[in-house]
Order: sequence, then C-alpha cells, then structure tokens
Amino acid sequence: MPKLQVITLGCSKNTVDTEHLLFQVQDSYEIVPEGEQCPVDVLLINTCGFIGDAKEQSINTILAAAQRKAAGEVGRLLVFGCLSQRYASEMPGLIPEVDGWFGARDLDPLIRALGCKPNPALRHGRLMEGEYKPYAYLKISEGCDRRCSYCAIPFIRGKHISVPMETLVAEARSLAEKGVKELIIIAQDTTYYGLDLYGKRCLAELLRKLSEVEGIEWMRIHYSYPADFPEDVLEEMASNPKVCRYMDIPLQHVADAVLDKMHRHVDGAWTRELIRRMREKVPGVALRTTLIVGHPGETEACFKELVEFVKEARFQRMGAFTYSEEEGTFGAEHFKDSIRPSVKQKRLNELMEVQRGISLAYNQSRIGTETRVLVDGFSDGILVCRSEFESPEVDGEILVKYSADAFGGAQPQSLVGRFLSVRITAADDYDLSAEVIC
Repeated sequence: MPKLQVITLGCSKNTVDTEHLLFQVQDSYEIVPEGEQCPVDVLLINTCGFIGDAKEQSINTILAAAQRKAAGEVGRLLVFGCLSQRYASEMPGLIPEVDGWFGARDLDPLIRALGCKPNPALRHGRLMEGEYKPYAYLKISEGCDRRCSYCAIPFIRGKHISVPMETLVAEARSLAEKGVKELIIIAQDTTYYGLDLYGKRCLAELLRKLSEVEGIEWMRIHYSYPADFPEDVLEEMASNPKVCRYMDIPLQHVADAVLDKMHRHVDGAWTRELIRRMREKVPGVALRTTLIVGHPGETEACFKELVEFVKEARFQRMGAFTYSEEEGTFGAEHFKDSIRPSVKQKRLNELMEVQRGISLAYNQSRIGTETRVLVDGFSDGILVCRSEFESPEVDGEILVKYSADAFGGAQPQSLVGRFLSVRITAADDYDLSAEVIC
C-alpha cells in the first residue's frame, strides 16, 4: 500500500479534521505516524493561518517538506487547512513544489485527490494516531457568525454550521469504544450550537445526550462566547455529574472602550455579572479565560482596569496574548495598530505576573484536599493526571509518584485511562503533587 503521512499544525480543531480525514482513507494507505522520518508516497500538511506566528510555522513546515520532496523522500505534497484557505490565490505561485492546495472546508475534494470516495456514512469516524490518550476533542460545529474585529476565523472557516446531534452521539460512541473517557467540547463558539439546525441554542441538550453514552465519564466545555450566554448550560453543569465544573470562556478584555472596538457585543458590567452568575450557579467552578493586551484603543487606563479585573475575578486559569494585526479583518482596515511592541510585551508580562500569583494561591488552597483524577500518561516514574478542574494541554497537571505497592502491583501503563482518588500534597504555580488514597 502507498504510504501516507499527515503533519497537523495549529489547534485541536485541526487535529479533529485530520482524524476524520484519516478514517476515510485508511483502507487505501499505510498511515505513517507524524514525526516518523521515512520516505512516503503522499505527505499532507494541515496548516494554521490564524496569527503571524502560526502562519510562519506553517510556511516553514511546507518549505521543509518541499526540500524532502526535492530529495526524493516525498512523492506528492498536499497542503490543506486554514493557511491555504486564507491565501488560496497567493500560495500556489509562492511554493510551486506543492502538488495541491485545499482549504479548511475542502475535506471531500482532498479525499478525492487521495484517490478515495467520500462516504457520508463515515462522517463520525476518527482515526487517532500515536499513544493512547483517555481524552478526545469533539468538534460540535464549524465556522463562526461572530464578527470580532481582530479575528480572521469567519472568513477562513466560514459561517457557523452545527453538526447534527445524532452524528455527534455516534462519534462519541465510537470514541468511547476506543477507550476515551473524557470529551472536550470544542467549536469556534460552543454556546452558538444548534441555532442553525434547531432554531435555538442546544448545547445543554447536547450535553445531556452525550452523557448517556456508555464509557464517557467527563465532558468539558471550551471556547464559549460571553454574549447571550445560555444559562441552561450552567444548570446542566451544576446538576450533571459528567459535566466538569470547568468553563473556558475567552473574554479578551473588560474595558468598555476596548470591547467596543473589538465588536464583542458585551461591556465590562455584563462581563463581571456573567462571572458572578457562573460562580453562583456552579459552586467551585474553575474558570479559564484568554485576554488580549495592546489592542488599538487600549490606553494605560484601560490596561489598568484589565489588571484590576484579573485581580478581582481571580481566574483559576488564564492565558494572554499581545494584539496581532491580521490583514482582512475589520480591525486591520479601520484601526491603527499604534501601540509599540515593547509596550504590548510589558503589559503582557505584568498581566501574567499577576495571574501567576493568583494561580499559585489557588493551587496552594487545594493542598490537603481529596479529588478524583484521570490518569493521562506515565513518565519517569510519575503518573500524569488531571482533575475536572484541569484541561489537557493548556492547564497544569497533578503528578502522582508511582509505586507498585500503592497500586497493588499494577503496571503503570495499565493505569492510563483509569480514575484514581488522590490527596493533594504540594503545589507550585501551575502543577500539583498528590498521593493516591488507598
């Protein structure tokens, strides 16, 4: 069989796209794991084109693949995903070594280019490469109808399109059969789910249906938009033991002047009230957010308001980025990126230092508490685990020292995918240490 290898860049949504693609073509190709260095008949690169650093990484990866092709290590070189969607007219002339360019919405044409026939009955299938992981991302919709002024996603990924519930439930069953215990619900905006198909927001209903899938023990919500937040999601989180008390809600800023320029359709008062309601309705919920510093219109006063908001809200998890002007966006066409890079970086450092102290205090408050964790992996004598309050790949970990006596002689790799009861014994800025409760 011809050999096929896929290099996946960017976010977890791209990972899901790759897994759907591989499932459709697996009977026609020998799949070579990503990272394995060997000659292949076809090399696919799933690209990211969201911000400058991601675009640079994608282009460098394509150029390196072109060199492999010139050396005879690659037969056909195909590129798909966000970068080729965003720059469909420019890229073929810039890198002629690529044999085919396909956009983020061109999965069926790409399957045909690989000599296979797209099969709608297999839409829910996923081929997951690499070592076993007890969690998987479930992409519930594609595209976005929001028009945030800084964001290129709507014209890369297109309009919001929800995946039917029955398809998602079938996909969840398939993942559970592979040993997946946790579903991480993702989309450009998870709270928008269902409006196009069912005429209403249906995330809470979807969570109820997914919780009926045997084998799925946890569900975690990512990428929720604050405007018009559906309150029934909070009710489901509070009452359904399979829905983790964890919410990823990118707020981006809190100053009214900046939020207005961002086209976020909320103001600072709404944002503060939403945080209050979340913590009131879901006691103990872990909130994760992302913020942007240095957006056009962010004065020193606006930034100071943002810092005070972070101190007040005390997010358990937080990431922040400096503003990146992206061509084609409303912000790039209408606002001058006038804040110096050095000022942006200074603000970012200050904000993250504030959050470092908050994260450390939160972790230290958990010392001595008992919690249920899922074992994600084993390395150097340590079981790498998470509770419902940590999301994989973006948050800290709970580290448990392995000993055969503590686990009844069970081999450490056999513990991956199992739930354990542990007691937190130590904490640093982001990670925790724990001991198993016998």
